[in-house]
Amino acid sequence: DSLPSQSPSYRSALQQEKLRISWTLRIVLNVIKSIRDPEKPNTLEELEVVTEKCVEVQELGEDEYLIIIRFSPTVPHCSLATLIGLCLQVKLQRCLPFKHKLEIYISEGTHSTEEDINKQINDKERVAAAMENPNLREIVEQCVTEPDD
Repeated sequence: DSLPSQSPSYRSALQQEKLRISWTLRIVLNVIKSIRDPEKPNTLEELEVVTEKCVEVQELGEDEYLIIIRFSPTVPHCSLATLIGLCLQVKLQRCLPFKHKLEIYISEGTHSTEEDINKQINDKERVAAAMENPNLREIVEQCVTEPDD
């Protein structure tokens, strides 16, 4: 008697889930890799603020995913870490073509005020309020707009 977990259909379902997660991960990376740093002419990917290792994808249901991003500011006292988190939030909310829940964090131990910043960038009301500020919105738009847009 073989266990259900060893059945071909179970293995096939697992492989399909792995493929969906891999595909979703590639989409997320494609969206965030071109976000520009607010201070430097480089992208977050070029500065290694975001890397493939910083993105985690979990399937929540059919065509619904939990996307967790842990980014690493270039310095522990980076004054623009909140702005970088906001740029990640805005670009992913705009560009992901599927239902998702988004959690964005500063990688543990990479910033002096990571707990406070993590709360701010995952608070929908604070994100919405920040985007109502014309100066802040303009900076975010400059960071998230594709170079050829």
